[in-house]
Amino acid sequence: MLEAEARPAAPEGYVLEARGLRYVREGQVILDEVDLAVAAGESVAVTGPSGSGKTSLLAILAGLTAPAAGEVYVGGQRLTGLPGPRAGVAMVLQGYGLVSLLTAAENIEVAVRAAGLPAPEAQVAAATALDDLGLGPHAGQIVEELSGGQQQRVAVARALARRPRLLIADEPTAELDQAARAVVLARMLDVATQGGAVVLATHDPEVAERCSRVLDLRVSVG
Repeated sequence: MLEAEARPAAPEGYVLEARGLRYVREGQVILDEVDLAVAAGESVAVTGPSGSGKTSLLAILAGLTAPAAGEVYVGGQRLTGLPGPRAGVAMVLQGYGLVSLLTAAENIEVAVRAAGLPAPEAQVAAATALDDLGLGPHAGQIVEELSGGQQQRVAVARALARRPRLLIADEPTAELDQAARAVVLARMLDVATQGGAVVLATHDPEVAERCSRVLDLRVSVG
């Protein structure tokens, strides 16, 4: 059974609150009684060994997976169990979730247009997001031609182009060299600096240190 190291009370002005989350997969309890409250301006690193439930927790917070018990609120609105995309919430998937036969720019344009942005503005948003992460020269390149690190940056750019109030990212720097990691992390943390909130899973202690605080998931013995 896995539990969170700390369960802070919900602060004033919180962007995200999770209460009593429990997740069971194939009869095994992955998460149990996990609480998390993230205020505007905060960034939280979710750490723990492989298999500790980091990806499961982030998927629940983003509304991609339903918990066995517990509730998730964003901006005070209950999201648990509601179908469809979450307004103001963007997630960077560990597997990137890109369409391999579309260009880097097209992957972003499709996402922001689905969020309601008109085509001309979507093109500008895509170009800006790619430039911010050093990918401007690769905007017209098909995703399957990009390296793993470049694809990871495209996935981050796609999330940031939606200008989310809540950014959830699963190991968003795992494929990056030191220089690219610094740029990507800075751009993600800008979401918090600008009044939003960031929750990211990481194995990298340097990434965790840049966040406001750490939520450590670990095995509970007994």
